[in-house]
Amino acid sequence: MDLAEVKAKLAELDAAITDTAVVSFAAFDARGRRLCLYLTGRLKRQCRKGKVWGAPGMLSTLKNAAYGFDTESARSRGGSDGIFRIDRRFRPRNSMMAKLFDRFLDKPDPFVTIIERELGTSSDVWVPVRLVSHHMRLLGVLDRQGDTDRLVLVDYDDEKG
Repeated sequence: MDLAEVKAKLAELDAAITDTAVVSFAAFDARGRRLCLYLTGRLKRQCRKGKVWGAPGMLSTLKNAAYGFDTESARSRGGSDGIFRIDRRFRPRNSMMAKLFDRFLDKPDPFVTIIERELGTSSDVWVPVRLVSHHMRLLGVLDRQGDTDRLVLVDYDDEKG
């Protein structure tokens, strides 16, 4: 999927991504697994607030979902594009941890229940992750079932460092 396709798909789905929606964006075959990418109304709200919804950096980041989740390098040291785990034990704590844990998973945010219902799985089995490009990081949860990964994006982080 190139940037023009990502932009067109986002425009096509824009109206369907309502406040409580979990919308299928794309599916990719990577690393011998299927990765299904979902966008949420929560992500859209946060990105619109930050004026990054549909911006070139966001499009590049969405495109990077095609890399899939590599369990061998699940914790990036920085400088790499792809999908990487966000660990509660990482120090020093950072804004991504606060957004995913403090303001979403641990809150509890009503969107957690919406995603649990949509995926048919408990949030207890989700892997908190960031989808990374040079421009920004999209934050979400990864549900790994069988040979399929389902990545649901819920927030973004564009802080450097």
